Amino acid sequence: MSIVTRGFRGRRDSAPDLPPGQYLTRDFPVLSAGPTPRIKADDWQFTITTEAGAKHTWTWRDLQALPSEQPTVDIHCVTKWSKLQTSWQGVSLDVLFDAVDTAADYAVARSYGGYTTNLPVEDLLDGKAWLVHRFEGEDLTPEHGGPVRLLVPHLYFWKSAKWVKGLDLSDHDEPGFWETLGYHNYGDPWREQRYTGD
Repeated sequence: MSIVTRGFRGRRDSAPDLPPGQYLTRDFPVLSAGPTPRIKADDWQFTITTEAGAKHTWTWRDLQALPSEQPTVDIHCVTKWSKLQTSWQGVSLDVLFDAVDTAADYAVARSYGGYTTNLPVEDLLDGKAWLVHRFEGEDLTPEHGGPVRLLVPHLYFWKSAKWVKGLDLSDHDEPGFWETLGYHNYGDPWREQRYTGD
């Protein structure tokens, strides 16, 4: 006797490009740890602070003057939704790090509103991460992290900090908001690193 009904093909919203345990969504769910900050573009700044305390700051105008890229990437939320082939516009962090003298291994992304998340510096370089300000051809809305959010698509989406205002570089790893509450320290969706111990 068969334990699988003839014609059963699993979830209709699954796709071969999805990490294990994820399901496909066509909308863009809004999940936030607190109230949505409303930052005017002209008031926005982004600062990289090195392990030696040196600060490198870019304004909105500075960001707009830098070379822009339009990455199309899949994004994966720890709550198990995935959205494929999303289109963004922004500046590669490689461009910003060209101006920064650092040997740090770790970074903490800081956001307007107080949110933090930690990442290895190597996960921010070599075309792996961007500061994005447009999504699907439109300005990034505050609900989705506008005016500027971090985009690190190879990790779960909580690592792509909304309303980002800076990176603090360090020689040691410092867990961020969700990481101190039990989320995995790294967050690789292909290895299902959702929670501590995964």
